Amino acid sequence: MTRPGRWLGIIVGGVLILYPLLVYFGLNYLGPRWLAVILLVAVGARLLLARVVAGNFGQHHSLWLLLAAVAATLVTLVSGSVIGLKFYPVLVSLVLLMVFGVSLWRPPTVIERFARLQHADLPSYAVAYTRKVTWVWCGFFVTNGVIALSTVYASDELWALYNGLLSYIAIGALLAGEYPVRKWVEHKHKANANH
Repeated sequence: MTRPGRWLGIIVGGVLILYPLLVYFGLNYLGPRWLAVILLVAVGARLLLARVVAGNFGQHHSLWLLLAAVAATLVTLVSGSVIGLKFYPVLVSLVLLMVFGVSLWRPPTVIERFARLQHADLPSYAVAYTRKVTWVWCGFFVTNGVIALSTVYASDELWALYNGLLSYIAIGALLAGEYPVRKWVEHKHKANANH
């Protein structure tokens, strides 16, 4: 990717990650309709970047996110209410649940694809492990989506706190917690192979 493309990717990623905070602080200055347009532009740019960088998997993933952003934007543009914008994190969890869930029935799983980026030749025990981790992420997206949904009609502060901070902490905790489990599985497999 070219340097301008890389910077665009960083900016778009930053806007999408900080989206709940952008909504929370931007409502006073821009209003819901302008924030909806910003969301749509950011997700559209992400789709274009995915087409250039990530191949088919990234395109499909980003296309579903774009459709979620279009739905949230249309609700907000038509109603003039922030409610469509507040539903976007719920739709993102639903899209990710769909992407990860479908990969369980149409392998390779999402986690296996990520793992093969580092180790193209995955042993069978590692493929089985990536399948279990994909199930864990599906459970996370269900839980995260339900909590995000419960914040939609809560105060703007609570919505921004969960969707702009606590959900990211939960993602980080899951990623950090999976690493020692993965190392334990690798160690156990090597120990069994040596006997």
